[in-house]
Amino acid sequence: MPLLPDTARQADALVARAQSTGRAPSLVLGVVRDGTLAHLAAAGEHPRPDADLQYRLGSITKTMTAVLVMRERDAGRLGLDDPLEKHLPGTPVGALTLRQLLGHASGLQREPDGGWWERAEGADLATLVAGLTPDKIAYPALRGYHYSNLAYGLLGGVLERTTGTPWLALLRERVLTPLGMGRTTYQATEPFARGYVVHPWHETLREEPRTDSGAMAPAGQLWSTMEDLGRWAAFLADPAPEVLAPETLTEMCAPVVISDLDSWTGGHGLGLELCREGDRVYVGHGGSMPGYVATLAVHRPTRTAVVGFANSYGLRSGHIGGLARQLLTLVLDAEPTPVTPWRPAAAPPPAELAELTGRWWWMGTEFEVRADGSGELWTGPPGQPTLRFTPEGPHRWRGRAGLQDGEILTVVRDEAGRAVALDVATFVLTRTPDRAP
Repeated sequence: MPLLPDTARQADALVARAQSTGRAPSLVLGVVRDGTLAHLAAAGEHPRPDADLQYRLGSITKTMTAVLVMRERDAGRLGLDDPLEKHLPGTPVGALTLRQLLGHASGLQREPDGGWWERAEGADLATLVAGLTPDKIAYPALRGYHYSNLAYGLLGGVLERTTGTPWLALLRERVLTPLGMGRTTYQATEPFARGYVVHPWHETLREEPRTDSGAMAPAGQLWSTMEDLGRWAAFLADPAPEVLAPETLTEMCAPVVISDLDSWTGGHGLGLELCREGDRVYVGHGGSMPGYVATLAVHRPTRTAVVGFANSYGLRSGHIGGLARQLLTLVLDAEPTPVTPWRPAAAPPPAELAELTGRWWWMGTEFEVRADGSGELWTGPPGQPTLRFTPEGPHRWRGRAGLQDGEILTVVRDEAGRAVALDVATFVLTRTPDRAP
């Protein structure tokens, strides 16, 4: 669904100002809603952006590498708490776990040794691993957040050793092809925007090299378009189960480490950056390579996202990630998610389910239980039944939300078979407030 005209005008004006003050040869941001690119806000003429023009993704590549790792975990071929040694034996940093590497909580140094990997031709995996020494722990593991590109080069090596398939082939087979991301490539493929550094005093452009990162490719090599990055944002909002189980993607969005200990506005999950803007949490990632910056910010509850590119090494007046979050907040504030209308049930629930509905009490506190047409139970304070339970067997239900997620609700019955109590993980609810649990 396209943006409302006034929202679209505000988005266009925001991007036009950012391009002008930021001195970007071209700048483009796109709003993704319900799985499609709903609006494209573009500015600049070098070149004129469109939905099929390639830019470099930079570290947004890491989000795809992380999804590949989680697929292998789900398949039972590795564990997140496996030490690196298990998959890349003989390294002096082998005690670090895959979870720590994914979440930038390993303390591993930020970059591999040698020349700046983003602007130099990369080495192979054997060379990358051979360069590891005990002093590569730059920041004590478990002490806190320390961003590491090197960690993702090693995770790419873990994937190759675990599957027997090179990282790029694995990515194409398991992510890019299933999601229809045919314009996301390893090297630049026409049409693509050349990347520049803008001279700070006379505002001329210096074109940057387009290198092959070698074994560091899983940290930032890929090129993509607005259309393809929009598809990736849509996947992060509402994952395709054939690519990754939805519950696994939700797991990736849980904080591994908080990166901002003063205000708790930022953190990192399993391959995804987390940013709190007011009461909302956005997931995604930023990206940069010489001559390019990129951004991806997703609000999963509303399936709304903003993606963007510029073909300059940064914006003089700010950060493209902050710009994307500003636009995402603008859209969510201006166009709230429509309220789903209530509709009456087609038929009453089965008798064994209806028996469980109504008022229950625990320690003098009232709860209510409702049943919906899906056969699930909802419970909570009166008017707020937000805890969801799904049937798991006779008299047994499994929590699927909130504090009771994963916990068991057992229906306690008397000798006549009547439901007299609900045992929710030892918290026993009864039909009257004065009955002891």
